[in-house]
Amino acid sequence: MKVAIPSSETGGLEDYVELHFGKAPTYTIYDTETETVEIIKNTSVHMGGKGRPPELLKDAGVDIVLCSGVGQKIVDLLDKNGIEIFVGADETVQEAITSWKAGKLYKPKTINFEKEHGLGMTKNQL
Repeated sequence: MKVAIPSSETGGLEDYVELHFGKAPTYTIYDTETETVEIIKNTSVHMGGKGRPPELLKDAGVDIVLCSGVGQKIVDLLDKNGIEIFVGADETVQEAITSWKAGKLYKPKTINFEKEHGLGMTKNQL
């Protein structure tokens, strides 16, 4: 299984989790079966390239994303691409993986207030 974490600089297990998912310079991908690490650059429209981060991660074979927090749009795009998401990660990429393995991260919850009027929102709390 491949797990991706938005990383703030050059990527890797010791890099910090990037707080803005779409503008992360890199995504660190950890393979749980082989315990190998791959780093991909964010070439999405946010970073002047093509596509969106969920599409880049799908193309890389990612199954799960661990991040600090995200909006509903990213949750929907990841879901559309068959990628699960867990929020609440912070500090380093390695610490995010350790927290996820320990069951300390959680799936974002959606609260829809008058969604037909455009007031839907994501609440990243337990």
